[in-house]
Amino acid sequence: MATAAPHVMVLPLAAQGHVTPLMELSHRLVEHGLEVTFVCTEPTHALVIDALRLRETTVEGIHLVSMPDGLADGDDRRDLGKVLDALSRCMPGYVEELVREKKVTWLVADANLGSLCFEAAKKLGVRVASFFPASAACLGTLSRIPQLIEDGFFDDKGFPKRREAVELAPEMPPVYTSHMLWSVDGGPEVQHVVFQLVCRNTEAASLADVVVCNSFLEAEATAFELFPDILPIGPLLADPGKPVGQFLPEDTRCLGWLNAHPVGSVVYVAFGTSTVFEPRQFRELAEGLELTDRPFLWVVRPDFTSGAGISKAWFDEFEGRVAGKGMVVSWCSQQQVLAHRAVACFVSHCGWNSTMEGVRNGVPFLCWSRLKVDQYTNRSYICDIWRTGLAVSPGEDGAVTKEEVSTKLEQVMGDHGISERARMLRDAARRSLGEGGSSYENFKRFISLLKE
Repeated sequence: MATAAPHVMVLPLAAQGHVTPLMELSHRLVEHGLEVTFVCTEPTHALVIDALRLRETTVEGIHLVSMPDGLADGDDRRDLGKVLDALSRCMPGYVEELVREKKVTWLVADANLGSLCFEAAKKLGVRVASFFPASAACLGTLSRIPQLIEDGFFDDKGFPKRREAVELAPEMPPVYTSHMLWSVDGGPEVQHVVFQLVCRNTEAASLADVVVCNSFLEAEATAFELFPDILPIGPLLADPGKPVGQFLPEDTRCLGWLNAHPVGSVVYVAFGTSTVFEPRQFRELAEGLELTDRPFLWVVRPDFTSGAGISKAWFDEFEGRVAGKGMVVSWCSQQQVLAHRAVACFVSHCGWNSTMEGVRNGVPFLCWSRLKVDQYTNRSYICDIWRTGLAVSPGEDGAVTKEEVSTKLEQVMGDHGISERARMLRDAARRSLGEGGSSYENFKRFISLLKE
């Protein structure tokens, strides 16, 4: 009688930048003969299912399961403090329930949920893999929080006592005390709640049997030398056409549009799922793209602008002026777009998924990070360490002008050194994933561990 395949429960934080890499990893686990149950909170699960339904597709080989997030229907899920409080109360119990019901042998969970689920799994004899969806530099920095507090950079609530950059090691992005993972919107109260969670998660990491991250050795050699317990298995990638848990329906027309453009001619502009622009900044970006007189593909989510937003009349007029040159979509398959031969440059908020997707395809960056969470670190990698892109510079009023957009795009696209370094980093990423490469060998070790 055949032995049952090991059953892995995968648990991401309820955000697109966390669901995507863990869904990519889940496809790889299935390919290696593991049974996978992918668990999201109910609102996130509904978004993923709705996007799949609109695309008329399914996720083959992965069981999609939901758990309550502890909030009532009328509660504001944008209130991070309230969301974290509810999750901390309900998640451990639901994890135990699912582990028992599904006969799970391993939990592969987002490190950002470690304090809410690792102990619950270990209590039932389930082994734990901690998955970090951002850079090894960020994860390693978190382990240094007690030292940074002791050295007087932060108080015990996570607020900076000195606003400066701290260099942990050469060839690693500096730690900016005012731009840490807990430097989130919502004011001091919410920042303190997130800081406490980060500290608890860092402590919970000791319960994990293995820690993996979506990076590769050559991209962060110093970080992996400094933090050797982190196992790089990236850049993660699902086969073309395999769903990666998108929250929004993809507009596939843009792939046909890209096919009609020459190699290395199109500017791709996308700012993830949570970046919001003031109306004035939105107009400056739009007019900056128009000024370049280059073809562009721009992702504009329905909630991309704040307040009253941009008038339909203004935007219709803009689209009319750039018709034939620019294409605007509400969402797309970024993995497929960045892999397209026509894409020459990526204007990005510098989330880690976007960073790795750009790196994997050798695309130069124009960084427009909003300096939230890990974006400062990622921008530093791109502009200062890898030197595969440039960053926009806001004016004294904090806004990036259309002239700055146009000028910096021309600089990035005209800089052969940037293009060559982007290609070299792409080749290093591909070597790491190829047979005998560092990520390939690490992934083999990871699979062997899951099958023990």
